Amino acid sequence: MHRWDGATITGMTGSARWLDVVVGLRELLARQHDVVTRRQLESLGVTKDHVRTQVAGARWRTVTDQVIVTHRGPLVRQTMLWIAVLSAPAGSAIGAYTALEGFGLRGWMREPVHLVVRRGTTMSRHPWLTVHESRRLADEHVTTVHGLPVHLPERAAVDAAAWQPSWRTAAGLMAAVVQQGLTSADRLLTVLDDVGSIRHRRVMRDALRDIGGGADSLAEIDFARLCRSAGLPEPTRQKVRLDAYGRRRFLDVEWDLAGGRRFAVEIDGIGHMERDRWYDDLMRDAEIGADSRTVRIRLPAMAARYEPERVAAVVRRHLGLA
Repeated sequence: MHRWDGATITGMTGSARWLDVVVGLRELLARQHDVVTRRQLESLGVTKDHVRTQVAGARWRTVTDQVIVTHRGPLVRQTMLWIAVLSAPAGSAIGAYTALEGFGLRGWMREPVHLVVRRGTTMSRHPWLTVHESRRLADEHVTTVHGLPVHLPERAAVDAAAWQPSWRTAAGLMAAVVQQGLTSADRLLTVLDDVGSIRHRRVMRDALRDIGGGADSLAEIDFARLCRSAGLPEPTRQKVRLDAYGRRRFLDVEWDLAGGRRFAVEIDGIGHMERDRWYDDLMRDAEIGADSRTVRIRLPAMAARYEPERVAAVVRRHLGLA
């Protein structure tokens, strides 16, 4: 995983002595990971001829008409971030997956640098850079991380989810940023309201309602509605069973079948993806124990909402109604 808060990497061996002559230049390059604009150089007294000499001597390189990298080595992650920001107009920000990466999100690394700019902005593009144009840039959604303008986790997560083709990915990302402690479901819902109509908005709201509480009741309501609309028999909800230790456990839904058999469904809200919850769920299954008369399956709550036909077909088959 790339965490873009590492140490500055310099590659200025050929011009290091010359850099010390220009007061403030070395400090500026240290802050900006060896990336600088022509305007910044001019403000320090570095002339166009000086820049031309360094570039011609293969010590520096131009990456855009206004942005220069003061070495010829590979571009590390932090250098790419500075190139993106210094190439873009004021108000732009590192966003989406790259912002979440900087805040420590695990398991969702995306290689390109994601930059969010105002709609209609024209700027240089690079193979490693993904530029998103937005009509909804807001100062209150931006913070500063290591000197860079970066979208807050809430805005970054909502954008990243909305830009995904898959609603499953959008829901999973909402769960991940909350479960890994980057933000809360309530703060994400607030930003979701701020940005207005976007892709997967309903999916994100449903996922955040599950994460924020009441997941079991919401899942059961959705599942009961699915059963009615699909013409399936009404199940028994919250059926009491005893586990291997004699403790009372509750199953989400259960049907009594012919011959004393039963079919039970456990409906997992998105909160069950959390590591500790997943562990507890598996242990609970083991403690309830096997029952030759009962078939038990687990279904994701989101499936009842967004793939009802698929879920209904599964239930119908287990009920012997296929």
